Amino acid sequence: MSRGQNQLFKISIGKTEMFLEKLNQLDLTVAFDQLTPRKREVLKKMLAGQSDQAIAKSLHITEATVRKHVQQLCEKFELRNAPGEHYSLRNQLIDLFSEYHPNLVNPELLSKYRSFLVPPMPESEGQQKPVPLNADFYVKRIPYEDQLLEAIVKPGALIRIKAPQQMGKTSVIEQVLAEIRKEGYQAVTLSFDLADSTVYRDLGKFSRWFCARVGQHLGLSNKLNEYWDDIFGCNSNTTDYFQEYLLPEIKSNIVLVIDKVDRVFEHPVIADDFCRLLRGWYDIARRGDRSSAIWKKLRLVIVHSTEIYGSLDINHSPLANVGLEIELPEFSTEQVQELVRRYGLNGNPRQVEELMAMVGGHPYLLRKGLAYIKYHQITLAQLLEVAPTEAGPFSDHLRRHLGNLKQSPELETALEKVVQAHSWVTIPSEQAFKLYSMGLVKLQGNSVMPRCDLYHKYFCDRLWQRLEPEC
Repeated sequence: MSRGQNQLFKISIGKTEMFLEKLNQLDLTVAFDQLTPRKREVLKKMLAGQSDQAIAKSLHITEATVRKHVQQLCEKFELRNAPGEHYSLRNQLIDLFSEYHPNLVNPELLSKYRSFLVPPMPESEGQQKPVPLNADFYVKRIPYEDQLLEAIVKPGALIRIKAPQQMGKTSVIEQVLAEIRKEGYQAVTLSFDLADSTVYRDLGKFSRWFCARVGQHLGLSNKLNEYWDDIFGCNSNTTDYFQEYLLPEIKSNIVLVIDKVDRVFEHPVIADDFCRLLRGWYDIARRGDRSSAIWKKLRLVIVHSTEIYGSLDINHSPLANVGLEIELPEFSTEQVQELVRRYGLNGNPRQVEELMAMVGGHPYLLRKGLAYIKYHQITLAQLLEVAPTEAGPFSDHLRRHLGNLKQSPELETALEKVVQAHSWVTIPSEQAFKLYSMGLVKLQGNSVMPRCDLYHKYFCDRLWQRLEPEC
């Protein structure tokens, strides 16, 4: 991983001070995606504020095993002691997620653990200056930020934001929430990544978890037992809990961002009922009856990756035609030029064109590539040479896509045909839609082609056994 853009932690043990490098947000996301299911569960429970004893009991492992997992998690996120030191870095791990993914952290922990970030050190000759936390290379998404901000102030609004993974959905939302909070709105984000796998096995358990977590984020105590009556079913109980308790307790308007909703789409029984619930709330706010007033306080922002469409029935979309849909596209040429400038690189139009030919306008790939050039002190030509290889900076991203394709031989075969064609090609519409939703191809009428040279070259190489020689 590139370490040039990492920051520093300062920790004090008695009179001893030590400094540790702090992982940047892009590499943290990559590291998080690579976690095993067990380590992810341990991390989520730790960030939720559970003790080692509680984690061990829920996962049927020993407390020593929990501590070992935490140690390995610290190493995974590049938190390591200096040689000969053996300090616990658990607080720094929590702080890392508090900075970059506060939606995954129990609100009590957010206030308990203060940031250990120290200001950037003065730049000296031969030394790379750490990038300040709040000066990340964000490029305004015109006109989508304004559309979201305009929609979110409407009473009872429901907005759906979708795009393939790593296209900047969370960044856009964070920018808008920062603005809306200035207007007195209470805005909270609930990530479905935070839920244990067991939560998705039962609608009742999922519904109670959802209510409890929203209440916790709003700073309200859990009163589910006072409002829950199994005879009325999960959706009715959830509606009553919001209508009679959560919404009345908060005096301001509320923006509830529900992130990673694609996790729910993986479980059709829960997904159908949950999406009907959200539809119902949207309809109540628009009805104009006695119940509408309280629901007009709530603005729902539903965020999900479209990559899940690859495994779904495309003829059945549980949230189709509800509220405002915003699909984030790639960066334009002008936005890429702006991003290049923010990285302090001198890219002429021809070089920008070459970079976009390789990775398109994909926000994550562009940032990863530009950081790789800047902090490894290499040329664009050197980046383009290693880009589609396992040694390049995009290997994790590419392997994730390859793994998803291996789960669907039909889509794998379709992509083989696409990369073999070297031009626009027509494939069955369902396969075209799913590959487009995964972010692997671009559409023109009924034809598709690889979204960028990176995908064409990588998959041409990885799927070579079933391709023609010219690939």
